[in-house]
Amino acid sequence: MSAVVKDLVQLNADLQEQKERIDTVDFKMITFSLAGKAYGVDIMNVKEIAKADKFTFVPNAASFVRGVYNMRGDIIPIIDLRQFFHLPQEKKTDGQENMLILRINEQVYGTIVDKIDKVVGINHENIQPPHPIFGDINIKFISGVVEKEGELYIILDVIRIFSQKEKSDDADRIQVTEGPYYTKPAAIEAGQDQKSVTDTAIGFIKEGLFALRRFSMSYINEVWVRKRFTEWSIGREKNELQFKGAPDADEFLATFSSPCTGTFWDGDYAQAVKNLLPKIEANNIQVWNIGCGKGYETFSFACILKSKYPDKQIKIWANDHDVMAISQAPNMVYDMTEIPDYCHDFVVKGNSGYSFSPAIKDAIVFEYHDVLNENPLPALDIILVRDVLSYLSDQEQSKVIESFKEKVKANGLVILGKNEELSGADWNTLSKDPVSMFMHNA
Repeated sequence: MSAVVKDLVQLNADLQEQKERIDTVDFKMITFSLAGKAYGVDIMNVKEIAKADKFTFVPNAASFVRGVYNMRGDIIPIIDLRQFFHLPQEKKTDGQENMLILRINEQVYGTIVDKIDKVVGINHENIQPPHPIFGDINIKFISGVVEKEGELYIILDVIRIFSQKEKSDDADRIQVTEGPYYTKPAAIEAGQDQKSVTDTAIGFIKEGLFALRRFSMSYINEVWVRKRFTEWSIGREKNELQFKGAPDADEFLATFSSPCTGTFWDGDYAQAVKNLLPKIEANNIQVWNIGCGKGYETFSFACILKSKYPDKQIKIWANDHDVMAISQAPNMVYDMTEIPDYCHDFVVKGNSGYSFSPAIKDAIVFEYHDVLNENPLPALDIILVRDVLSYLSDQEQSKVIESFKEKVKANGLVILGKNEELSGADWNTLSKDPVSMFMHNA
């Protein structure tokens, strides 16, 4: 009898422990439905709940991007999770969409769902690992599943869904974990001559830059990388010629960017560009500006072109893959002190500040676009692509440069970043400092 009593006591203790674990709430989620199934998302990632029916269309955006939305002055991208996961959609009777407004790594997104349900509290120990049978979506976007009051919830990993840099399956992509990026470089300690040591160390630098910051050392920037390595290695021991993490890569790249990145071009840089622009006989000047961001570079270049070629018709296709930036660019308003002198003739005063005149705005088409995707453009006179190619893989660089040769006219121009260059029979160097400008030899 004593053994039976002990078993009953143990069973009762186990049941009590299980009940206490179930009753302890240490994880809360907002629940919602997609295509008839229940989902949840960590409440810590939810900024608010909203309804809306009017979104601003973004040209060339991915199919799941419904557009952008002005939420109390903040322009946020709107992602339709049903489209993202290729799920059927419920027909709306009132036109209003249900939205979860998420904050992911300081960025805000609006996500459209079928129906928002309630807040559900659970114990995180009850969350089970994901399994493909639990949902109609890719398992990599599920952080777990949990049952609560007879309802099974699929918990989405929104951090992964909205990660800005997806892991690649490419053979040349290297992923980085915690700790030093490389172990002690044995080849350097093997008594090599200095040139061999340098080449070995630069090999480590090349791999580290791509893995940590997706910067590709190639003929486009190799001159700068080698020069920078000489500067960077001064005072470092041989076994320190490697990156231990992203901060080291950032330090190495600190001097790479072109002048006036992310701002209006200052007077000196603008004048240098203007002086290099050749005489153009055609009445129309067609320009492709890749990586335009919020438009500072585009507006700067448009003012330079209008000043250099006052009688020409100018059209600039300004592209960027940042939905937020490209949506804000056309309607930016500035204080006059922000705008460089050479642009003053091309701005108008409004109620909230200064913006660019119709003569400039009408010359620019801001569009969402990834340079790796095909973009039907007319024959181009100028391609402006500063500090973009270096952050593509070798294969991607080759693809994009081939497209340049197809799109740019004979004697057309390509303007790269200050520390980038084109070489070979197809290109003639016009300038490298402070402006890297190359002419196409057709």
